[in-house]
Amino acid sequence: MSISIKTAREIERMRHAGELLEKVHDELGRAIHPGMSTWEINKLGEEMIRSFGCTPNFLNYNGYPASICVSVNEEVVHGIPSKKRILKEGDIVSLDAGLIYEGYHSDAARTHAVGEISPEAGKLVEVTRQAFFEGIKYAKAGHHLHEISAAIGAYAESFGYGVVRDLVGHGIGTHLHEDPAVPNFAQPGRGVRLQPGMTLAIEPMITAGGYAVRWLDDDWTVVTEDGSLAAHYENTILITEGEPEILTLSHTEEDL
Repeated sequence: MSISIKTAREIERMRHAGELLEKVHDELGRAIHPGMSTWEINKLGEEMIRSFGCTPNFLNYNGYPASICVSVNEEVVHGIPSKKRILKEGDIVSLDAGLIYEGYHSDAARTHAVGEISPEAGKLVEVTRQAFFEGIKYAKAGHHLHEISAAIGAYAESFGYGVVRDLVGHGIGTHLHEDPAVPNFAQPGRGVRLQPGMTLAIEPMITAGGYAVRWLDDDWTVVTEDGSLAAHYENTILITEGEPEILTLSHTEEDL
């Protein structure tokens, strides 16, 4: 395993990549409404990314055909935008997006309500978001990676939710996916020791039912095996000498 420790110059580029991606997510979150197609979300996101002089890092990544992953209800991740998929009142929609700024990647995901949603759906979205923050309490130099994983999993499971096993977070830098893998559930052993300069994409993927998932025939869209709702929340973070820095979040969603 080769884990990249970023220099001060690299961190500045990743910080700016994160700031720009946050703006994309903020705009997409404000734009979502019943009657909007998932293709429109992708179009708006890609246009914003390119307006910043950046490149969408998901587009054509291993053949993925869009710039924004748009996953609705039981879709966990990697939903492919379509003009035929129309958001309805009561849906929840997860947006996973990233961009490349001067050779450095950022990656983040948010799950949004489409109009008014059920209390059960709202709770799932909020618990998934909070699971991220429970995990990064351990994202400090000297701690071990699996402390983050265990905290995320324990928090989500305390609500009776499923924690997806087949998909995990990852390191990030000059490549979208770098070492180490960052599971959202407890693992045997202690994992790597965290060091200042590490950059990680931490991304709880939580379901209202069981943790089993399957891939649709498009070979991309991942759905819950039992058809239960799923939520996704992700940020790119920097390990520092003190508290972690969230590169893709400078404010809380409540501030918007």
